[in-house]
Amino acid sequence: MRGFWSILFGLILLSCNSDRTNRNPYLQEIGFRFDANLNLPLYSPLTNTGNAVYIGNQTVGTRGVFVINTGFNVFRAFEASCPNHAPNSCSTMELNGQTAICGCDEYEYSLFTGQQLNRPDDGNRYYDMLEYHTTFSGSVVTISN
Repeated sequence: MRGFWSILFGLILLSCNSDRTNRNPYLQEIGFRFDANLNLPLYSPLTNTGNAVYIGNQTVGTRGVFVINTGFNVFRAFEASCPNHAPNSCSTMELNGQTAICGCDEYEYSLFTGQQLNRPDDGNRYYDMLEYHTTFSGSVVTISN
């Protein structure tokens, strides 16, 4: 019986992972909560699958967020500040259909996945978009971190 508890304890220790290598050093993870009511004209494009909007409210994320309707009442929200630069005058990305483009270096990111689409093959580390938590209830998408 003692062997069972030793194995169980070992598995518990191995399952605890403090590895934070995926943490983006350029972006702070700011706590916030924002409700986007899809009945309002600013957010009504999100009622259609594949449509995205930029929410530039100063209380949402670092430089605002991009929200996209990925279908079946599922929404994804990503930080609008380029994930591969510290926030600066050119790092607020622009919405281009279903992609976000960083003005600093023309990097493109998919709003369906948050992944960088044109990652250079130069051996450097590049980060995908910082994703925020979303929930959908009634006609309101809640975005939070």
